[in-house]
Amino acid sequence: MRFRIGLSRDLLKPDGQPSFGTEPLSLLDQEPAIDWEYLPEQVTEISPEIASRYDGLYISTPRVTRASVSRPDCRVRIIARHGVGYDSVDLGALAERGIVLTNTPIAIRRPVAVAALTLIFALAGRLFTKDRLTRSGRWHERTAHMGLGLTGRTLGIIGAGGIGQELLRLAAPFGWRLRVADPYASEQRVDELGAKIQVLDDLLRESDFVVAACILNEETRHLIDARRFALMKREAFFINVARGPVADETALIEALRSGTIAGAGLDVFEQEPVDLGNPLLGMAQVILTPHSLSWTDECFDAIAREGLSCLVDFSRGRTPASVVRTT
Repeated sequence: MRFRIGLSRDLLKPDGQPSFGTEPLSLLDQEPAIDWEYLPEQVTEISPEIASRYDGLYISTPRVTRASVSRPDCRVRIIARHGVGYDSVDLGALAERGIVLTNTPIAIRRPVAVAALTLIFALAGRLFTKDRLTRSGRWHERTAHMGLGLTGRTLGIIGAGGIGQELLRLAAPFGWRLRVADPYASEQRVDELGAKIQVLDDLLRESDFVVAACILNEETRHLIDARRFALMKREAFFINVARGPVADETALIEALRSGTIAGAGLDVFEQEPVDLGNPLLGMAQVILTPHSLSWTDECFDAIAREGLSCLVDFSRGRTPASVVRTT
């Protein structure tokens, strides 16, 4: 039997072209036993009907719930995520049905680490404040908005997985003290990257820049809450390139309003798309991007190649390279 793959339509740009370019699709086209197509419908959740039509799915934002794979006619055997996070997938339901889940942890490491650095540099240099001064003819106010030098500052990273380790590599030349909070990290590996492991509360107290780069699960949901924001320096910045719910957004808003922390750089939110009434949108000390700061042509090409290769390997009876443990 031919192996049938469905790609979610949110992978397409408004002009109907794939957001990752056409070249990665050759990985599917060159496989004689694979048929593939974009899902006919735009969905936010994989329906049981979709799961009954395909052997494999390649998806970006659609959720995969227990209902998605609950029917007896569920045909899907592998779901490949276009990205590293899988908090939108019911791991238990997939495990019960023996459905394989893959993600793209290798392709995303450098782009997300670069995104974190971009936010740090912009916050430290007061980039957007100085942009507004220039555009509004307030040139002579520039001495009131002095940037924060990086040498000798402390960079604290929450999570020492692939992204956290890549961020340590990229940050090494800037003269920071490097700290990591991750109960599962290898002390030897972190030490090799020039950093030290700390318990989270100590990292928050000492860091000038705190970057959330951990996976979202029940252990990390609202990991940074009001108590932990209160531990941070008043001059410190919080950067989140992980998932919005890693931080309690209500507590973050209050910490920014009260001056408990100096500012924030956020590529992710608890609710996405972000509500236009969210107070964060009106805060000048916050830089916001729509969960896409890491997106470049290079990034999406690499993600698609990694993700589609997992589907090809599975169709050939091989174990994909990036299987997520669902149990």
